[in-house]
Amino acid sequence: MASSFSLAKFVHTPLHSTRSAEKPLFSDPLRPASSFLGGSSSHKLPLLNNLSASPHSHRRSTRILAVSDVVKEKKLKSSASNLLITKQEGLVLYEDMVLGRSFEDMCAQMYYRGKMFGFVHLYNGQEAVSTGFIKLLKKEDSVVSTYRDHVHALSKGVSAREVMSELFGKTTGCCRGQGGSMHMFSKEHNVLGGFAFIGEGIPVATGAAFSSKYRREVYKEDCDDVTLAFFGDGTCNNGQFYECLNMAALWKLPIVFVVENNLWAIGMSHLRATSDPEIWKKGPAFGMPGVHVDGMDVLKVREVAKEAIGRARRGEGPTLVECETYRFRGHSLADPDELRDPSEKSHYAARDPITALKKYLFDNNLATEEELKAIDKKIDEIVEDCVEFADESPVPARTQLLENVFADPRGFGIGPDGRYRCEDPKFTEGTAQV
Repeated sequence: MASSFSLAKFVHTPLHSTRSAEKPLFSDPLRPASSFLGGSSSHKLPLLNNLSASPHSHRRSTRILAVSDVVKEKKLKSSASNLLITKQEGLVLYEDMVLGRSFEDMCAQMYYRGKMFGFVHLYNGQEAVSTGFIKLLKKEDSVVSTYRDHVHALSKGVSAREVMSELFGKTTGCCRGQGGSMHMFSKEHNVLGGFAFIGEGIPVATGAAFSSKYRREVYKEDCDDVTLAFFGDGTCNNGQFYECLNMAALWKLPIVFVVENNLWAIGMSHLRATSDPEIWKKGPAFGMPGVHVDGMDVLKVREVAKEAIGRARRGEGPTLVECETYRFRGHSLADPDELRDPSEKSHYAARDPITALKKYLFDNNLATEEELKAIDKKIDEIVEDCVEFADESPVPARTQLLENVFADPRGFGIGPDGRYRCEDPKFTEGTAQV
């Protein structure tokens, strides 16, 4: 049965004009396009502030100002309504997004109280992307993240206790305290790691997708596992990104490349960093669908994610999805966030994805205020509990220092007596106290 793709309406508008033109984007560049979601929207994404300051502005007169609605009014089997989600789905989405936001807010408190060390990068404002994609996955599917990875892990099912304990550097963390903020990993939940260097996780994700295809086609296993590779706009000028897009398209790997374009790479505006800011175009260039979606709307993200994940699961190959979103805090908690225009920040704050979902649930009678308050209370209790649990958990023993470092620990980490060499006071003589 032939797969289907959307005819999404994108608006390419001169900087001071409101003219629009249709352009099919979420379609396989190797096949005829047909509508899978249909519909269009006049919903506008605003022009970035200080665009004229871009060093490329004299060369370009257009950029995407509006994205396709890409959301078709679908009739639920159980009713004649045109709702995008069921009541249960809406409550799941809301709970996951609130958990991510509340968890990150608590991380900020704990960081400034000295409970966390190093760099901590928060996800506030981007929850629609994590929730919209990851809540559609099976447990066997894999997620590869970046240094902004706490919420990806939570959405995939890693407990708040394990994530917070990892941030505290405790043995009860998902990496026994050895990973920290930027390196969340869970074999049980197929979270294949957060990665501190940009682009570092994309080859890992491509390898995971190759493993799924190999198991299905060579070992003849019943395997339709999909991999999601999350990364930011700053990564899309790196070599690993292009190499892996090429390989994934060439081998039709079951992977979705998810660009969380929050418009800023640390303190560098996306418009200043790349010759063409429309990242989705890089998909068709490699022979895969590319789509740009409003990353502040979880329902739009979810509909695009359904098709992209479905394509991968059916063996039809990869998709590149650019989610235009915005982080509400600085690049990290060490960033005073003085480079972004305050009016830009306040504009996106008014487009809070959680507030938007809440309004949709109320407007369509999918939830009552009491139901959402009960979820808020539940999340508050979970977050308070995970902090208390992390604070009371033990720190790693010194003997753990060399674990997971050497392939054969007996070659260095364990002495002839069977004891870890780091237990010998002479082993660390002259070095900093561990």
